[in-house]
Amino acid sequence: MEPIPALKLVAVMALVIGALASCSSTRENASQFPAALTQYVDPYIGTDYHGHVFMGASVPFGAVQLGPNNLTEGWDWCSGYHYSDSTLVGFSHTHLSGTGIGDLGDIAIMPTTGPLKLLKGTHQHPEKGFLSLYSHQDETARPGYYAVRLQRYNIQAELTATARVGFHQYTFPASEQAQVIVDLEEGIGWDQPTETFMTQLNDSTLAGYRYSRGWAADQRIYFAAVFSQPMQRFSSFQVTDSSGTAVAASTEKGIKGVAFFTTKAGEKIKLKVGISPVSPENALANIRAEVPHWDFEQVVAAADTAWNRELQKVRIQTDSPAQRRTFYTALYHTLIVPSVFNDHNGDYRGTDQKVYPKANFTNLTTFSLWDTYRAAHPLFTILQPDRVNDMINSMLAIYQQQGKLPVWHLMGNETNTMVGYSSVPVVADALLKGFDGFDHALAYEAMKATAMGDAFGLPFVKRQGFIPADEEVESVAKGLEYAIADMSIAQVARRRGQQADYEYFSRRGRYYENYFDKQTRFMRGRLSQHAWRSPFDPFKSAHRKDDYAEGNAWQYTWLVPQDVEGLMTLMGGEEAFAQKLDSLFAAAGDMGEEASNDITGLIGQYAHGNEPSHHITYLYAYAGQPWKTAEQVRFIVENMYTDQPDGLIGNEDVGQLSAWYVFSSLGFYPVNPFNGAYVFGSPAVRQATLAMPGGRTLEIEALDNSPENKYIQRITFNGVPYTNAYILHRDLVRGGKLVFEMGSKPSTAWGTAKEDRPRSSVE
Repeated sequence: MEPIPALKLVAVMALVIGALASCSSTRENASQFPAALTQYVDPYIGTDYHGHVFMGASVPFGAVQLGPNNLTEGWDWCSGYHYSDSTLVGFSHTHLSGTGIGDLGDIAIMPTTGPLKLLKGTHQHPEKGFLSLYSHQDETARPGYYAVRLQRYNIQAELTATARVGFHQYTFPASEQAQVIVDLEEGIGWDQPTETFMTQLNDSTLAGYRYSRGWAADQRIYFAAVFSQPMQRFSSFQVTDSSGTAVAASTEKGIKGVAFFTTKAGEKIKLKVGISPVSPENALANIRAEVPHWDFEQVVAAADTAWNRELQKVRIQTDSPAQRRTFYTALYHTLIVPSVFNDHNGDYRGTDQKVYPKANFTNLTTFSLWDTYRAAHPLFTILQPDRVNDMINSMLAIYQQQGKLPVWHLMGNETNTMVGYSSVPVVADALLKGFDGFDHALAYEAMKATAMGDAFGLPFVKRQGFIPADEEVESVAKGLEYAIADMSIAQVARRRGQQADYEYFSRRGRYYENYFDKQTRFMRGRLSQHAWRSPFDPFKSAHRKDDYAEGNAWQYTWLVPQDVEGLMTLMGGEEAFAQKLDSLFAAAGDMGEEASNDITGLIGQYAHGNEPSHHITYLYAYAGQPWKTAEQVRFIVENMYTDQPDGLIGNEDVGQLSAWYVFSSLGFYPVNPFNGAYVFGSPAVRQATLAMPGGRTLEIEALDNSPENKYIQRITFNGVPYTNAYILHRDLVRGGKLVFEMGSKPSTAWGTAKEDRPRSSVE
């Protein structure tokens, strides 16, 4: 097993210390449980190691993620912030949370004092720029609020946000040279400005835009910035060389505007920045609609209320305050994206760069679908049913604008990142679960059109049933992901009575068989009907060069959640299948120097830090060995998630890593992401109450639960014995009471009979 990263101590703020002290008791009951669940969210979790999570102020699914940017860049700074750092170069309004590529960082604000500096500086020569050091001891972070003291300037920075407005409050020292820099040059990671513009509208208002190219090729963000008091003067500059020489300019690649002030000790300068995908006018209208006042604390309180409203949908009881913090921070991480990508009046910019006025749905962006189709989107169908329709409508609009459903959509751009067309099972899941706030005929059309495209090896799939390894890189990963999505289309076709489509896409859903080598018993790149790629080493992984995507044959051989029974047959039956699973969790081998950084959290060759492995622990239940699922799930829950900054074992991947934890802690997981069934594992909480649609509730209770008592002995649902090792979505959302009886030894009776095991196809 890969070592868990060393746990680090967080410098916890006095407010949080006080909150945690109130829950120091080792046990609690419902009447004692506090209403303010935000106190259990620690935004530092996942900011260390490879977590890549966003640090800063936002509201659930907001367009604005307002937070600090470090000077340092690199893979572990994809969100702009890493716990190991102590440099700060600004507070920008857009960030990614848990990605493997850095982008965004738009509209950065940096308050300073003293002689004006227009460069950000370097680690070796910070004095040449405006960067400041900071300490975690001087930071406060909680949902909807972030604060830090800039050591260099003795400025206290405080941030909060609404959906489309970032609200800044800076407490300055006495200074005749106080400035607020509005930086349109700096971005995060790959992001580079292509055109920027800034103008002064009046003595307290600025407006402009930032066009940039990065992971998303054509990003356009418009803004308006309103100060709480008149600027003494304003100037905008384009830096012309590395020495910091600047010329006055309003339109160039990297404009930096500077608002000048004279401040008294303790004077607060406030700034509201509205953003828009459409225009500066709409950005200003967003400010007027969402923050028509200057009460900073009111916005902080509203953000806290918004987060509490979402967190309250799952109320848990545990024996450990640390577990409570880990759980609610995980739930918080699942609620950051997809992010709003429209204006308060409904206007948005499509992927075709046309403006669509006053849409009748909330348009969203940041769809990391290769990650989130597995568990995050199924979790939304339980906890965010009102938003599911907006998500699907956003995807259907993208289809109409670009001719296919999104792959990995960011800021109105298709990045085509990762393999497969993983929006298809998300749309299918919504259709099959009965969501009706979108056009079902259009959705079916979009799914079929996407699957019948001609990109990324699909002509080979349509012609011969597999992608030749010498024709397409990552051929096995692509083929397996296509088969998952195609089987989801088949299930929708069956529901719609489209028999020919059902038969065609069912056949394609079984094309995973074409990658299975019965001699080696691994999924493997093939060259033709009669030849496999050689040499073959199931341990080796060469990032973006081999037949897999961020993985190896050990990990990808199990990527058949749509037909576990068929995979079991290929492997020689359930006994051979279970033995192979045992081997996965014990296998030791070198993946090679070219393996992806995303392959983390290893137990043998199982890689919990990367998404293709996420369903695998639950496959034992299909072979009648649910106790082995319990053992592996409980080990992961207890060892690969903590309440420390390095508390995520790998890249958060835009909520998916945390969604796995939320599901697994509650006791079940959607192995097949579109068949409406959740496979039981091992609940890690003592009790949970989930808010269900229509005002119903689902109460979950795990009797005699403990680290030792991790095995399910019996289940009752609404007082009736429940022998199935899975539960259906339609039953779950009706609400009721689900009781697990836990024990220290595996049960040889519960969930083992063939009629009680999970099935890939559920009516």
